[in-house]
Amino acid sequence: METNNSEAFESKVHDDLYRHLLQKGLIDSHLPVCPDVEEKCDAILKDYLPDGAREFQNYPVVSLGWMMFVGMAMAWYWDTDWEHHSQLTDQYIRLRDKHGFDNLDETVLRDVLGYDEEQSEKVSAEVAECASRVLSLLNHEPVEPGTPAAFHCYVAALRQLYLMGMAMELAALGYHMTPMQSLN
Repeated sequence: METNNSEAFESKVHDDLYRHLLQKGLIDSHLPVCPDVEEKCDAILKDYLPDGAREFQNYPVVSLGWMMFVGMAMAWYWDTDWEHHSQLTDQYIRLRDKHGFDNLDETVLRDVLGYDEEQSEKVSAEVAECASRVLSLLNHEPVEPGTPAAFHCYVAALRQLYLMGMAMELAALGYHMTPMQSLN
């Protein structure tokens, strides 16, 4: 029962973020497919959950949004040096430990992506908006806080934030999924 609820919730999060980011022009209508980065999500979630869950009560937007930054970093790693980064099993821990959990956004935006202050502010604002939207969805989901069902919804939300972060960064890097012209 919980799995079905979390799957339905994950679909709701996906649809909301997709519509929002598409309307903002931050993703393409056809989302990128990047199995290399997508396959890393579960291992990253496993490492992220102790930090994210601990921070959720006092800083829910941070707890949610930071996973979007991790997805962006992973997309950048895929584009720049996946041969090296695909071998690592502790990508999140490396990002977190560079300047601490509280500064994960700056670590990704400045140290990994190389964004200037203006770009960083724009992306940070958008991540905060996405995380706030997801928090609202979580708050309106008919699950009891602190239950396994609530936990599964939280994990589903983190997964979609990671994937949308990946999609945003791939679009920013110039990867656009467009239909191919027929050769006939």
